[in-house]
Amino acid sequence: MGSTNRILKNLANPHELERMYRREPEKFKKEFLSAWEQNPDSQVLAVWYERLYFKETESTEKAPLFQKDFLFMGVLAILAGVVSRILFHFVEQQAIAPINLVFGIIPFIAIYFIYKNPPNKRIIYTLASLFLISVFYMNMLPLELKDSILLSYLHLPIFLWVLVGIAFTGDQYCLCSQRIAYLKLNGEFLILYACMAISGMLLTGLTTQLFYFLGMNIEEFYFTNVVLIGAAALSIVAVYLVTRNIKLAKNIAPYIAKIFSPLVLVTLLVYLVVIIWVGKNPFLDRDFLLSFNGILLVVLAVTIFSITERGTGEKKNISDYINFALIGLALIIDSVALSAILFRLSSYGITPNRVAVLGINILIWANLIWIVLSYARFLRNKTGLTTIQDSVTKYLPIYGLWAAFVTFVFPFVF
Repeated sequence: MGSTNRILKNLANPHELERMYRREPEKFKKEFLSAWEQNPDSQVLAVWYERLYFKETESTEKAPLFQKDFLFMGVLAILAGVVSRILFHFVEQQAIAPINLVFGIIPFIAIYFIYKNPPNKRIIYTLASLFLISVFYMNMLPLELKDSILLSYLHLPIFLWVLVGIAFTGDQYCLCSQRIAYLKLNGEFLILYACMAISGMLLTGLTTQLFYFLGMNIEEFYFTNVVLIGAAALSIVAVYLVTRNIKLAKNIAPYIAKIFSPLVLVTLLVYLVVIIWVGKNPFLDRDFLLSFNGILLVVLAVTIFSITERGTGEKKNISDYINFALIGLALIIDSVALSAILFRLSSYGITPNRVAVLGINILIWANLIWIVLSYARFLRNKTGLTTIQDSVTKYLPIYGLWAAFVTFVFPFVF
C-alpha cells in the first residue's frame, strides 16, 4: 500500500506535498490518514497532522482577558476617544476639515497592530512618517469645497487603510496569507462593531429618554461627550476582540458571505433588467453613472469578502459559481461605466471627478479580469483557491497607490 500512497512517496519533497494538498485537499486528507497509520513516527507527517486536525485547547480559548494586551488596548481606546472629541471640537469651530476625525481612530489601530506584531524599525518609521505627512497635508489644504479637495478627503481613508494593513502584516506584508488575514479581520471587525454599535444605540435611546422624563434634554451633550468618544473607543475594542479570535464574528462571517452573495446576485440581475426596461442611460445621466459605480464597488466588496471567508480546504461548491457570476456581472457593469466615463470626458472635457472615476474604474476593471480568469481556472480544476486569493491580495497596493495619488496630487493639479 505504501508504494501507491503519493504522500509517502513525497515525504522528502515538501513542495510537492503542499502542491498536492492545495490541488485536492479532500483527497490529500484521505491519503494522509493511510500514510499516518503506516508511519506514526514520521516528523513530517506529525507536522501535517497538526496542520490538518489541529484543535484549540481549552486553555487557549479561555486565556485570561485582563492581561497586558487588554490594558494597552484600554489606554489606546481612551486616547482614541479623547483625541476624537478634541478633533470634533475644532471641526465644530470650522477650524479644521471633518476628515481629520479619521486621525482620532486609524492611527491608534495601527499602533495596536504594531504593538501586537512588532515589525522592523524601518517599517515603523515609514508608517509614522506617512501618518504625520497625511495629518500635516490635510490641514494645509484650504477649507473650501473644491472637487479636487473633496476627492482628496474621500481617498485619504483608503490610503490610511492600506497603511494599517502594513502595520497588521508587519515584516510579512508581501505574503498573500497575511493580506488575506487582514481582509478577513476587516470583515469580522465590521460584524462585531455593528453588533456592539446596535447595543450602544439602544443604550443611547434609553438614556436620553430617561432624562427626557425628568424634563432634561441631554441629546446634544450626550452625543458629543459620550456617543462620539464611545464610537471611537469602540473601534479599538472591536479590533482587540477580533484579534483575540472571538468566536462570534468568526462563526458568523462565513455564513454572511454565503447568504449575501446569492442575494446580491439576484438583486443585481433584477436591477439590470429594470435598467434596460426603463431605458436609463449612464452615458447621459451623471447621477445614474455615479450610482452605477456605487453598485460596482458594493459588488466588488461582497465578492472579495466572500473569497476571503472561503477556507482553502473547502471543496468547490455552489458559492464559487455564484461568486464567478457576480464577478462577471461586475465586469460588465464596469465596462459600461468605463465607456460612459470616456464618452463624458470626450464630450464635456476633463474634470477632477471624471479623471478620478476613470482611474478607479480602470483599476477595478483590470482587477476583475484577473479575478475572473483565476476563478475560471479554479472552476476547471486547473488551480487552487490560493490563485484567486492572490488575484485579490496582490492588487491591494495598487489601490493604495492610486488613493495616495488622488489624495496628495489632485489638489495641486486641479
